[in-house]
Amino acid sequence: MPRTKSTNRSALRTRLVWGAFAASMTAVGAMLGLLGGGPGVSIDGLTLPPMASVSGGSAFESIFRTENELDRDRWRGIVIHHSASPYGSPVSIASEHRQANLTGMGYHFIVGNGSGMGDGDIHVGYRWLEQLPGAHAIGPQATVYNEHAIGICLVGDGNRRTFSDLQVQRLAELVATLARELGFSADQVLFQSDLAETSSPGRYFPEAAFREYLAGLL
Repeated sequence: MPRTKSTNRSALRTRLVWGAFAASMTAVGAMLGLLGGGPGVSIDGLTLPPMASVSGGSAFESIFRTENELDRDRWRGIVIHHSASPYGSPVSIASEHRQANLTGMGYHFIVGNGSGMGDGDIHVGYRWLEQLPGAHAIGPQATVYNEHAIGICLVGDGNRRTFSDLQVQRLAELVATLARELGFSADQVLFQSDLAETSSPGRYFPEAAFREYLAGLL
């Protein structure tokens, strides 16, 4: 029996209603996940929003629930970078790294600035979850640092503008949590500019304030 225009319009309205309902339930589910403090799944890893933090560094304990056992013998320090771009996300950075012939994102962690990622969001990359070497360091000893140093990238261009207070705070909390767990001293927390002829994480990175805040956490 052929369908009338009225029947077609009714079917279309039904599809639209169910489509809107599905979209709204997806949004509600995402919001409930955030309110519950659970990490949001992202590309090649997971993301910890600042609202999950209740007591400083202790909120980062979940980063040690890695897929492969924490390789304490591998890690000997931390290297901090910037993305050298005002916008960045796990997707965009992973894409850039794949275009450079890397296997996925080269950093172990990314700290967002509110453009591409939420301000203070921390993305835990697959290299950390699987306890794999990084692909982040450059310079004469790049091989050693990629093999044995944890790479953390701040989204932003530190040669053009400062990073947000929340971003730097979350970086310090993340670094302190890793350092305490792995037995690092403050001297084992380096910048890319310490390893090669580069300014990363940029001349506007507040090193003195970061070091002072970090010392208070260690």
